[in-house]
Amino acid sequence: MNGPIETLLFDFGGTLDADGVAWKERFHALYRADGLDVTSNAFARAFYAADDPLVGSLPPTTDLAGTVHALTVNLERELTRRFAGRMSESGDRTQRIASDFISDSEATLKRNRPVLRTLSEHFRLGIVSNFYGNLETVCKGVGLCTFFNVMVDSHCVGVEKPDPAIFRTALERLDATPEKTVFIGDSLHRDREGARRVGMRFIRIAPQSVQAAQTGGHSYLEVTDLQTLVKVLQ
Repeated sequence: MNGPIETLLFDFGGTLDADGVAWKERFHALYRADGLDVTSNAFARAFYAADDPLVGSLPPTTDLAGTVHALTVNLERELTRRFAGRMSESGDRTQRIASDFISDSEATLKRNRPVLRTLSEHFRLGIVSNFYGNLETVCKGVGLCTFFNVMVDSHCVGVEKPDPAIFRTALERLDATPEKTVFIGDSLHRDREGARRVGMRFIRIAPQSVQAAQTGGHSYLEVTDLQTLVKVLQ
């Protein structure tokens, strides 16, 4: 990458806990495996209807497991309301899907913690996330707080990505400049566009299948995981 880098800012959901797969896509995959056959767009509408009410309503002390369980309960209710004819008997599905989601997240976070430790020895690190108001509790619970100097939760600061203001908040708290900062995220709209607006470089984390499906050139680097990110930054 051109020019010195002093600071790395990360998205949380989909980036640090899933190697570039957003929560919406992860839940969709789990429900598809359970037999629900709906399009990505139809599932997205149900997901956002379940997700949006949690912003600001979750107690700030809610950890990752509590967050995922609350979201899964809302999502099960929304999907049942919208696609009752396509849903199998629920049984313990809510608990099962939440548990599978959490287990997958914990496995990825366990693998990423040593990488983040290494990065924190060479760069200032921060998180900028569109979240529910409990980002710091979630990060503390999964063992990330040691590595990050700042964690900016959209609900707590009253502005969401891709608005430049949320990125500037992190930069100000870190006494960092956009020219020497790189943002790492999975969303082209929220992460890449927000970084562009504030003048930061951007690295996208995305599965190889997503990268291979892209057409046309682009001006940002892509990696499949944080281990690859370390090599790119060397």
